[in-house]
Amino acid sequence: MSVIDKAIAAITPAPSAEKRAEATAAAREAAVAGDWLSTALDHHEAIRAAFRTGRQAASGAERLAARDALALVLNGHSLAEELVLYPAMARHGHKSQAGLAYSEQTAAKMQMAELETLNPNSDAWLDKWEHVEGAVLTHMYEEEHGWFLHLKAHAEDQDRLKIRYLQEFDRYVGG
Repeated sequence: MSVIDKAIAAITPAPSAEKRAEATAAAREAAVAGDWLSTALDHHEAIRAAFRTGRQAASGAERLAARDALALVLNGHSLAEELVLYPAMARHGHKSQAGLAYSEQTAAKMQMAELETLNPNSDAWLDKWEHVEGAVLTHMYEEEHGWFLHLKAHAEDQDRLKIRYLQEFDRYVGG
């Protein structure tokens, strides 16, 4: 982990696994099967699974495959959020949180790009992978703990959000 990465991690400690699980459970309670929130939570689970796969990969080839699988779901999910959910958050009183969300996702994309430059058989690769995982899990906690619950409770255009979120995810990932 770079000096900058270590400084950022020290300033913004990650929530515990228990806190993240509680936030996910609360968000699942607020979700309705097939709505944008349940779909986003399904993507969050796919992202968690992809991180686990990368951490458990035994070879460089397996790590590269895990990275590519993660990149597909992570980028499709983040683009759908950036084009649909974050603008809706801003419209419904969470403009600063939406700005922070964009910044965090840009940082994650930059870290994923840096991961591409590292030898997948190296300790540095695994260290970077775990750093990206920590940042992404913290970001998802912020969404599940508050941002998305507020949007679910206050946005009057839930059906439009569902349709548009799915369109943007499918545009990138392929339906």
